[in-house]
Amino acid sequence: MKPAYDVLVIGAGSVGVPAAWALAARGLKVCVLDGAAGPGQGQNKAAIGGIRATHSDAAKIWLCQESLDIFRSWTEKSGDQIGWRQGGYCFPCFSEKTEEHFRKLLAIQKTFGLGIDWIDAAAIGELVPGINRRRLRGGTFSPGDGSASPMMSCTAFYRHARRMGAEFRFGERVTGFVRAPGRIVAVRTDRGVVAAGEIILANGAGARDLGAELGLDIPVFSDSHEGGITEPVQRLFEPMLVDIRAVPGSKNYYFYQNDEGQIIFCISPDPLVVGKDTRATSSFLPLVARRMCSLLPRLAGIRVRRTWRGLYPMTPDGSPVVSAVRDFSNLKIAVGMCGQGFMLGPGTGMLLSRWIAGGQTERDRTILEKLTLYGDFSKGVEELK
Repeated sequence: MKPAYDVLVIGAGSVGVPAAWALAARGLKVCVLDGAAGPGQGQNKAAIGGIRATHSDAAKIWLCQESLDIFRSWTEKSGDQIGWRQGGYCFPCFSEKTEEHFRKLLAIQKTFGLGIDWIDAAAIGELVPGINRRRLRGGTFSPGDGSASPMMSCTAFYRHARRMGAEFRFGERVTGFVRAPGRIVAVRTDRGVVAAGEIILANGAGARDLGAELGLDIPVFSDSHEGGITEPVQRLFEPMLVDIRAVPGSKNYYFYQNDEGQIIFCISPDPLVVGKDTRATSSFLPLVARRMCSLLPRLAGIRVRRTWRGLYPMTPDGSPVVSAVRDFSNLKIAVGMCGQGFMLGPGTGMLLSRWIAGGQTERDRTILEKLTLYGDFSKGVEELK
């Protein structure tokens, strides 16, 4: 069967769409398949929009550094507004144990050239006027990090990918594969058969089920997190605030003020809600609002517009799977972004384009070694997943 496309991408979300853009920019004939009605209609639209390179794992740091470069320069280069705002990330600290932990991570992060430092409580008070200073010891601040609109960004990548010749086929669900010894010849969909030279599996929360069709054990399991957004208000603060303190019912929570002045927020439930249920709950808003207003009392009078629930496709070690597949020479996997697909997506897309079209760097090879499907997932959890 003659390939109709150089590359077939399964999934038009946070990874698949920027990958299509990066691949089409290299002159490849690209097709993207997705069962949804348009780009970013899976978990991308549930993302809250934070983008940071301040992780504790080298592969994620490098991928997000490249993503940040793309988000930062996108409007200037393309003219598209994507809601980019470089407000930084701030992790406030309220205990000696947490401070010791943050400072150890800081030493690791600085070895990768990240612009992150420890700042004292007074400096955090200047960054976030009105923050509750009770027991505040200081925290880390990374001014180069920021935020953007997930839907505006995905739409921008989609439009540019199409302008460069990428084809998107929406409402077309992948149902199986046509195999030959050592490779996949084509993909079966509910509308027919699509042949391609290279295939990228980038369908997020659906990766485990689709991988099983090929006899693959892809260690991606979803849990759900809820988010919300307020009405727009005057500028109150700049950075994304991440409070890692745990209380009954939740672990960390985080929030920021977007380019339009709205406060966007999310929380990590405890215990985790494992599965693919995306129905909003009545318990989320009272819990997160109480915590946010305790940290920043000036938020108390702001009205919430809506809440939602999305999926975090998780891996056992908190790092993505970006990997070749031993049994199929033309299949590549880019899944398991652990709720960080939006910030990892553009960097991952660029890596995939160099991998397939040529020009792979030594750093790319190191990332792929770290994020292989065949690694040891019991080695520990990424600290800032």
